[in-house]
Amino acid sequence: MNLILLGPPGAGKGTQAKRLEEKFNIIQLSTGDMLRAAIASGSDVGLKAKSIIDSGGLVSDDVMVQMISERVDQEDCKNGFILDGFPRTVAQAEALDIMLAEKGLKIDHVIELKVDENILFDRIRSRIAETPEAERRSDDTEETLRTRLAVFREQTAPIIPYYADLGALKSVDGMASITEVSDQIDTIVAA
Repeated sequence: MNLILLGPPGAGKGTQAKRLEEKFNIIQLSTGDMLRAAIASGSDVGLKAKSIIDSGGLVSDDVMVQMISERVDQEDCKNGFILDGFPRTVAQAEALDIMLAEKGLKIDHVIELKVDENILFDRIRSRIAETPEAERRSDDTEETLRTRLAVFREQTAPIIPYYADLGALKSVDGMASITEVSDQIDTIVAA
C-alpha cells in the first residue's frame, strides 16, 4: 500500500504516518532524510543533490524523483510506503505518477488531513506555554507556522485538486482526536 498524506504543518501527518508504519508494516519516506542519506552514501543522485545544495540551489524535481525511485526499490519498501512532504507541486505529482507507473506501482490513497488554521495557532501557543524554553523546538513559533502555512497554501495546496480530479483524494477531519483521525484513515485504506 502506497500513501500520500497531505495537510498543512501541524495537521498531524507525522503522528499518523508513525501509526500507519506500525499497523501496516510500511515505511514513511521523508525527503529530507532521503536527501541526507543519499548525500552520505555518495551515490550518483546523492552527489548531484550535494552539488546543488552546496551551490545554494534547490534540488530539482527530477533529482528528487530519481532519489524516491531508488528508495522505493529498497527491500524495506516492498510492503509499501508513506510520502509526507512530497509531492509539493503538481509537476512533482505528475513526475511521481510516471515514475511509479514505470515500476508497475501507483499511489493507492491520497489522504488530506483538513484542519482549522486558527486552532493550529492555538496549539502552538499552548505548546510554547507548556514547554520549558530549554526543551522547545527552535521552529515552534507562531511566525514559523505562519510562514509554513503560506508556503503550503501557495505551493502544496494546488496538488489537492490534482488528486481530486484523479479520484484519489480522500479527506479526514484532522481536528478530531488522534484516535478518531486514525479510525477515519483506517476506514479509507480498508475500502
